Amino acid sequence: MISRFVFRSQLRLTVSGFLFCLLITSSAFAASGPYAVEVRKNVMVPMRDGVKLATDVYLPVEDGDVLDQKLPTILERRPYNKDGCKSSGTYYASHGYAFVAQDTRGRYGSEGVWHMLTDDGIDGVDTAAWIGKQPWSNAEIGMIGTSYVGGTQHALAMEKAPELKTVIPVDAMSNLGYASMRNGGAFELRFWNWIYLNAGKGSRQSHDPGTAAVLKEMAENRVQYLFELPLRKGTTPMKLASEYEDWLIAGMQHGANDDFWKQNNIIDYPEQYKDIPVYLVSGWYDSWSSNNTANFQALSKTIKGPVYMIMGPWIHGRQGSHSHGQVDFGKEAAIADPLGWRKEWYDHWLKGIDNSVGTAAPFETPVRIFVMGTGDGSRNQDGKLNHGGYWRNESEWPLKRTVYTKYHLQPEGGLSTQAPKAEQAATTYLFDPANPVPTIGGNISSGNDILVQGGWDQKGSEHIWNWTQPIPLSARNDVIVFQTEPLAEDLEVTGELAVKLWISSDAKDTDFTAKLIDVYPPSSDFPGGFDLNIGDGIIRTRFRDSLKTEKLMEPGTIYPVTIKLYPTSNVFKKGHRIRVDISSSNFPRFDINPNTGEPLNDNRRTQTANNTIYHDAEHPSHIVLPVIPAKK
Repeated sequence: MISRFVFRSQLRLTVSGFLFCLLITSSAFAASGPYAVEVRKNVMVPMRDGVKLATDVYLPVEDGDVLDQKLPTILERRPYNKDGCKSSGTYYASHGYAFVAQDTRGRYGSEGVWHMLTDDGIDGVDTAAWIGKQPWSNAEIGMIGTSYVGGTQHALAMEKAPELKTVIPVDAMSNLGYASMRNGGAFELRFWNWIYLNAGKGSRQSHDPGTAAVLKEMAENRVQYLFELPLRKGTTPMKLASEYEDWLIAGMQHGANDDFWKQNNIIDYPEQYKDIPVYLVSGWYDSWSSNNTANFQALSKTIKGPVYMIMGPWIHGRQGSHSHGQVDFGKEAAIADPLGWRKEWYDHWLKGIDNSVGTAAPFETPVRIFVMGTGDGSRNQDGKLNHGGYWRNESEWPLKRTVYTKYHLQPEGGLSTQAPKAEQAATTYLFDPANPVPTIGGNISSGNDILVQGGWDQKGSEHIWNWTQPIPLSARNDVIVFQTEPLAEDLEVTGELAVKLWISSDAKDTDFTAKLIDVYPPSSDFPGGFDLNIGDGIIRTRFRDSLKTEKLMEPGTIYPVTIKLYPTSNVFKKGHRIRVDISSSNFPRFDINPNTGEPLNDNRRTQTANNTIYHDAEHPSHIVLPVIPAKK
């Protein structure tokens, strides 16, 4: 059935000038509600400094006129072009909400100069105040959006805007100095990728066709630019987009988790967050998952909220999907109606409707998690591994019944709950910055063309541009493998993950990486088995004592380091092995350490490093697994 569109043009005068309005019948979108929708395009909303931000307003219409009542508003502030809000704006307006979509400062139709999130709190406050004064508004706002757009929600909540009543930050940017941008002191190159992609798309500079063409050419060749790092000011076409170049250079140089990364730092400043209902959403394979669980812990202790959290088996922004990478989790893993799912929350907190929030799934309890790994391991019709799993309601995070269990790195590559007994045991390997370990899946976003997301067999393929041959990463001499014997029974691991190592190096500075892997045994569908990545992390050794201060190593001295992996919930099934891979690179997930001790993003040299992991009685390196006891 083809939907019929009915158009009616009219000219309206507003405080910001003339604009066109479009009336769309409720039949225009299959998921629309009982109302038609009027769209007021490109309202230029003034900020306190005079900069005007391009804004679209979607309003419900009945019998040809906008509803004559004060409406709650759903607000989305995005750097990705507000035109992308057409579907969600129409949906919520057709269900009796006002919906406001806005280009953030310096992006697409908005005036001003873009900065990474730092303007979004105050600009959000001014936008919320403007909404509150409109004749169609009841001055109560809920926010929506994913990733950067989720970050604009956190930014506004930390400014405590009076009109803000609830938020649903999905895979949202926060705690940038802890993880997901700087990570253990390393820089996540997906943000290098984000800048290279967006400096010439939607920026103020891209309004000039010639400049846009040069920046587009640069973006198309960014794999080559990866090998020319570090980036120096004025040396590449990035100089044409000055604010993007300035931020990227500063971000890659600034490893310390201090005031440079204060924007959206919820871990250290939870008291700045407005006391409102908060629904935190992310996935075990999302780039912001560790920040989502950290925010839940921080806000649950600080505000009354209530604070809810859901964690699925998802990659970035894919709550409506049940598979990614080379893995499938079953159809129940997907949120069937992502817009309706959010609407249930908004209806409760913005319209006062007594519904499933607090009483039924998925809102029955404050925490809802997807426990991965209970599938049969077969190959589905799409060729993906059936890893499976199921939803489970919980009351807290981390789970109170967790038994934190150390699995120690053993001589000869073992991994066991038994502490090592050898007086001396160590493994030394060569880390060559010119030959980094390639990234295969993981907690990725903005990976376009340089990174693949989610669950992957840890072996090369045509999908991995820097590891195209079908060779497992475990075959590399700089990947040190520690694994258990085949498990005698299922083992659930749910919670935060950390690896503690005792290390040394002949370099002043280097990196150590860790990756947790669920090793499937060979089967008829997967004759070579399947090495499924579960979580990973990194530590730049100059930040071994504190993420706030740098301190180079003394070559040959033994130091303890802790690598925080992203959280998970996974059942390692009977017959599987639990594996931990240790190395010193994961590229291009993280920038490569040149091993020279030079200032970050300012090295002219690289050198190889002989890196050593100790796993003896005095230096019992281990991973701490949050084991959930089986029900008896």
